[in-house]
Amino acid sequence: MDAVDAVFRAIGDPTRRAILDELTDRDGQTLFEICTRLAMKHGLTSSRQAISQHLAVLEEARLVHTRREGRYKFHHLDTTPLRSILERWPIREQS
Repeated sequence: MDAVDAVFRAIGDPTRRAILDELTDRDGQTLFEICTRLAMKHGLTSSRQAISQHLAVLEEARLVHTRREGRYKFHHLDTTPLRSILERWPIREQS
């Protein structure tokens, strides 16, 4: 899958966009923290497994990176792949 396709697939889902919003507000969250914030702030009651699958799609698109610390896995936002969209369709000044 093309990198741009993976980014569009990842951001095409409202739950995944909510996850990205939560990581923007507070980077470096565990799965439990993400699930809790989604339920409290967005009213999303998806299972941990479902959120984990959404995170896998975001990781595939390289919008989320993880790091392990002991038994915890922390999720971090990386907006670098969004640049490929801007490079493909640059913003132009209107004349």
